[in-house]
Amino acid sequence: MAAEEQGTGRGGRRRAGLERSVAGGRSGARGRATPAGRVIAGRARGLRLVGPGVGTRPLSDRVKEVLFGILEPELSGARVLDLFAGSGAAGIEALSRGAARVIFVDRSAAACSSVAANLAATGLGGPGAAIRRREVLAYLVEEAGAEGPFDLVFVDPPYDEPGLASATLERLGSGAVLAPGALVIVRTFWRTTLPGRVGLLRSERQRRVGESVLAFYRFEPTTSQEAG
Repeated sequence: MAAEEQGTGRGGRRRAGLERSVAGGRSGARGRATPAGRVIAGRARGLRLVGPGVGTRPLSDRVKEVLFGILEPELSGARVLDLFAGSGAAGIEALSRGAARVIFVDRSAAACSSVAANLAATGLGGPGAAIRRREVLAYLVEEAGAEGPFDLVFVDPPYDEPGLASATLERLGSGAVLAPGALVIVRTFWRTTLPGRVGLLRSERQRRVGESVLAFYRFEPTTSQEAG
């Protein structure tokens, strides 16, 4: 997810090596990786992450604590889609806590390089993780149906493109890529207004954390979709 994270403290050799590996790729911030917090819990607990560069919003540790405190009962064995993945912090946290599979989607080469480096550093790469360098809306139309259905979807578009949150919800609201009862989590700037219902998605709750709002939508399939 792209978020307003600030790194804490100085990393050791692991972080330094990770920064070099990301900087060697096509970083969006003149080749410089930036701190992106740490994994809060699970198999990779405490390991630090890096983001694709200055100007991105890595998911803050505080936001992760609130988000995954709510999601904990949903994580074991979950199939997860991390849209606008950024550093991959949301999907990596899900893998660390027991998700079965995560697909990371971002249009930025620097972001995809960061996700790959973070998966390697945390030991969470392998068949349970896949990275797709694609525009999110195009991915949802052209590829997500074949790779789903998904139980959890993280949506964290850039704050300077507020229409992307609603457009992504509209694509997801058809239910074509979601499992029955799936949960979609949208992170936006607190002033952004989101609808209470989008297609087959119904808003369950919202939580404000600093300048961010986490909006939780539950997929309520029709009888025919459940039977299918």
